Amino acid sequence: MLIRLIGVAIVVVGLVLKFDTIATVVLAGIVTGLVGGMSIMDILTTLGNSFVSQRTATLFVLTLPAIGICERYGLKEKAIDFIRSIKSATAGRVIIVYEAIRTLASAFSIRLGGHPQFVRPVVVPMAEGAAVAKYGEINDEMQDIIRGGAAGAENYGNFFAQNCFMGSSGTLLIAGFLSETLGLGETGAIALEVAKWSIPVAVISMVLGVIRNIWLDKQLDKANKGGNK
Repeated sequence: MLIRLIGVAIVVVGLVLKFDTIATVVLAGIVTGLVGGMSIMDILTTLGNSFVSQRTATLFVLTLPAIGICERYGLKEKAIDFIRSIKSATAGRVIIVYEAIRTLASAFSIRLGGHPQFVRPVVVPMAEGAAVAKYGEINDEMQDIIRGGAAGAENYGNFFAQNCFMGSSGTLLIAGFLSETLGLGETGAIALEVAKWSIPVAVISMVLGVIRNIWLDKQLDKANKGGNK
């Protein structure tokens, strides 16, 4: 029974060795299908049907030109001006607010954010604007700290909260595997349990995010003092 998990091992090994991601995933799918008793034609048919049914996942590419146009006509500047008008704003607090919004959106399976669509053109400029308002200027080290924190907030908010919604693709994938492969019960009941136990994980992630970004502000204080010596 556990041999059917060989696909997971292939993905892990492929990512560790930095092989091509798409090739690794396709290979894992083919090997898993063969181990499960599927023919090559059945595997190819399944892969083709999955690609066609999930083609809307690539629609995010259409948002990139729109974001580029917004940036060209002052999106960053407006974001910076807005955050500078809030006297109590700091880079860490800006990132905390975004992570909270991202976590709630993911928990309700609302598509919001993304590194190219939101973090780079909006969150990073706002956080850097708050830092400039506080310190007067920011050096390269401070800039790296802010950008890393903003990227982390996107990843944590999306990853740890997305399974709180029992209808999300990740939750249904887990529930389907546990139900059909391991026979642990009905898919719907399992999905509900997965969603329920994902809530404390999301809460813990948010709490740790708050602590991390409070520490981020302290890192910026230290980096600013070091840069002014």
